[in-house]
Amino acid sequence: MIKRLPRHLLFLIVFITAALQTEAQTKTTVMLNHIAVYVKDLQVMTDFYRTIVGIDTMPEPFHDGKHTWFPIGGHSQLHFIKGAKETTPHDKNSHLCFTVSSVDDFVKRLIAAGIHYEDWPGKANAITTRVDGVKQVYFKDPENYWVEVNDDKY
Repeated sequence: MIKRLPRHLLFLIVFITAALQTEAQTKTTVMLNHIAVYVKDLQVMTDFYRTIVGIDTMPEPFHDGKHTWFPIGGHSQLHFIKGAKETTPHDKNSHLCFTVSSVDDFVKRLIAAGIHYEDWPGKANAITTRVDGVKQVYFKDPENYWVEVNDDKY
């Protein structure tokens, strides 16, 4: 014989179940779609990110010579948009960050290309090792945007 639950307990179970379903239905999933960077010289920036950073382009829908798109993981992209009138200085706190399997190997690429790199405090030709063991270096792209490259395994 199955014992019936008391009404107040049955009501509580139904109420909690409905509340959880409502919460699940109203939560919005947020993920990064793209980062757009306004650039002066699209070709120079595209070449730099291909050869130095090591990401390749992907098809972009405009085909107008004013855009370059790079896949940067999952469904996310980096978009360069031609049209900036000048390059401007940027603070190191505002930077793009990419993960590589070996910062030491990446630094060899920077050295071979003659690109200045530094650690977080700004010491030239130095690598920062964070408290969690992640190595990182910083350098500027041709339009003065800061770029971090690290070996975070997330």
